[in-house]
Amino acid sequence: MTFTIIFLIAFIASFGLRHWLSQRQIRHVAMHRDNVPTEFSNQITLLDHQKAADYTIAKLRLGILESGMGAIILIAFTLLGGLQILNIVLLQLLGEGITQQITLLASIVIISGIIDLPFSWYKQFYLEQRFGFNRMSKKLFFIDMLKGLGLAAAIGIPLLWIILSLMAQAGDFWWLWAWGVLTAFSLLMQWIFPSFIAPIFNKFQALEEGALKVQIEALLKRCDFASQGLFVMDGSKRSAHGNAFFAGMGKAKRIVFFDTLIEKLNPGEVEAVLAHELGHYKCNHIRKRLLVSFALSFGIFALLGWISTQPWFYSDLGVMPNPNGYNGGLALALFMLVSPVFGFFFTPLSSLASRKHEYEADGFAADKSSAGNLISALVKLYQDNASTLTPDPIYTAFYSSHPPAPLRIANLKRFT
Repeated sequence: MTFTIIFLIAFIASFGLRHWLSQRQIRHVAMHRDNVPTEFSNQITLLDHQKAADYTIAKLRLGILESGMGAIILIAFTLLGGLQILNIVLLQLLGEGITQQITLLASIVIISGIIDLPFSWYKQFYLEQRFGFNRMSKKLFFIDMLKGLGLAAAIGIPLLWIILSLMAQAGDFWWLWAWGVLTAFSLLMQWIFPSFIAPIFNKFQALEEGALKVQIEALLKRCDFASQGLFVMDGSKRSAHGNAFFAGMGKAKRIVFFDTLIEKLNPGEVEAVLAHELGHYKCNHIRKRLLVSFALSFGIFALLGWISTQPWFYSDLGVMPNPNGYNGGLALALFMLVSPVFGFFFTPLSSLASRKHEYEADGFAADKSSAGNLISALVKLYQDNASTLTPDPIYTAFYSSHPPAPLRIANLKRFT
C-alpha cells in the first residue's frame, strides 16, 4: 500500500496545482481584460485585446474540465480496478501472449480517445468557431480522426510488438534494447515525416516564384542552410491560425509555411519568422532537444525495466499480475497511465529551457534578418491568434514554452 499512498499524494498535488495555476491565469487575464498594455496600445485595439482575454479564459475553462475528466479516467483505470477488469476480459477472449497485451494497450488508447472525443468536438466546432478560428468541416474532422487511427495502428502495433517481444525474450536488459529500438524509430520518423506522413493530412505546394521566394532564398544563403525545398501548407482548411516550421533531418529538411501566415504577413515579416525558426536549428536547439529526449527516455526505460519486476507496482495500483505469465503490456499500460502524474512536476524545467531557446532564436533572427520585422510579425500573430498579452507570471513560469509577449518584444527592441 506504500506506493498507493505515494501515488495518491502525487495525484492530488498535481491535480490541485493544475487547477490552482489555471485559476490564477483566469483571474490575471480577466483583471487586465479592459486595458491594453502600454507598449501595445498603438498596434492592438481594445476589442482585439478583449477577444484574446476571452479566448484564453475559454480555453482554460475547457482545460479544467478536461483535466477533471482525465483524473477520473486515471483513478478508474488504476485504483478502481478498470485496468484489471479489462485485462481479465481480454485474457478470457484472447488468452495469454503478445496479442492480448497489444490489444490491452490499444483498448486503453481507444477508450481514452472516445472519452476525449466530445472535448475535441466542442473545442473545434464551438470554441474555435465562436472566436472565428475554425475552418474545418465536420467531414474533415472525422477523416482526420480515421487517418490518425489508421496511421497509429500501422506504426504503433509493429513497434509495440517489437518492444513487447524484447520484454519477453531479451532478459533483464530488455529495456536497453527497447530504448535502442525507440531511439532508432524516433530518428527514422524525423526523416520520413515531412515526405511521407505529413502529406497524408495536408497538401504541400512549392512556394511560388516571386519576391517572397527570392527573399527567403537569400536568407537561407546568409544562414548557410540547405533544405529540400520551400513549401506552402494548406493550414487554412482547418484553422485560421498561422505558423511556419521546418521538419526532417539531413537532406530531407523541408521549410513549410502555413498559407494563413503568408496571407497575414508581408514578405519581410515572413522572412523574420523563418529566420527565428532557422535560429533553432543553427543554435543547435533541435539537436539538444533530441539528445535530452534520448537521455530522458533512457532513464524512463531503465526505471520501467526495474519497476515492471516489482509486484507492488501492480498490486498497489489495483492490478493483479500473472505471477507465472507475461505482463509486459500490463506494465507498459500502468506506466503509461501513472508516469505523467510524477512527470508533471518537471514541467517548469522544460518550459524554462524552451523560453531560453526562444530568446536565442530571436537574437539569431535579429542578426540574420530584422528585429523590427520580427516584432511587427509577432504583434500581428498575437492579434490574429488572440494570444493574451497579460499572462500570469507564475502560470507562465510553469507552463509557457515561449516568453510572455511584453518581455519578448522588449528583448527584441534591444536589437533595433
